[in-house]
Amino acid sequence: MTKWKAVIIGFILAVFVESFFSHYEFVGLLIVGFITGYIAKSGIFGGMWNAALAGAFGTIVCAILFVLSATLGGSLFGLFGGITGFTTSGISSLGVVISELIYYAIVMGITGAIGGAISSKNRN
Repeated sequence: MTKWKAVIIGFILAVFVESFFSHYEFVGLLIVGFITGYIAKSGIFGGMWNAALAGAFGTIVCAILFVLSATLGGSLFGLFGGITGFTTSGISSLGVVISELIYYAIVMGITGAIGGAISSKNRN
């Protein structure tokens, strides 16, 4: 049911949208979800599943990159300050990461279902 090619492409595009076009994140995620669902060519539920999975992977990677850049980049105490900051910010931002995970999965899943429906009609 999972088309890994579509998920990896959607994941890369989701990270790209979050990293470079964060002001247009909602519209970007809609487009990326549609593209992922269309590439999957698995119908409505397959497109929704693949796009939601790509969104979840994208959220996790963006959260890890943000925490690493925020804590290790601004550390005055070298390695120990980085590890302490990483632990503190990782624990305190767990709720934010979970809410973003749900947000990405829902937004990309909805348009992934539309893309999957359109691609399955084109195949017949």
